[in-house]
Amino acid sequence: MYKIGDRVVYPMQGAGTIVDKETKELLGMEREFFILQMPIANIRISIPVDQMEKIGIRPVMSREDGLKVMEILRQDSTKMSDNWSQRYRENLENLKTGDPFEMADIVRNLQIRDMEKGLSTSEKKMLGKTKKMLISELIIVGSLSVEEARDMIDEAITLDENEAPEGGEEE
Repeated sequence: MYKIGDRVVYPMQGAGTIVDKETKELLGMEREFFILQMPIANIRISIPVDQMEKIGIRPVMSREDGLKVMEILRQDSTKMSDNWSQRYRENLENLKTGDPFEMADIVRNLQIRDMEKGLSTSEKKMLGKTKKMLISELIIVGSLSVEEARDMIDEAITLDENEAPEGGEEE
């Protein structure tokens, strides 16, 4: 069970910290809600305590998982459908899982495709939203600013594969 101070991820919304617990009356019934403070845009979301599992709330990733996310971002793009609507549907299904590795895969693939061929308007929105969700989790895991997290993602994806490894020399 979650408690005030826990850092969690709300699928399709991003990561935040549970900052309060309130009782509210809805339709004549009292229900308990956790108040989730999101680091991006400084918004607060009320989540019914009894629906946390059903909604898919999960703890934020570990630092080790954060490093794995960065590795995923550095990898080459994986095969995607040439049909934008099919890609969109597949990415949306993966996004709904709330899995940080799936989010990293979506961000990497869409950002690379955008640089190479461009994206549909819907895919651009998806890229922005998914990137924002990933940034929110990296902010919490790594004690980063929004800019630092965004820069980490962008730098990981746009690394030139011909660059020499750190400390190495090009041949």
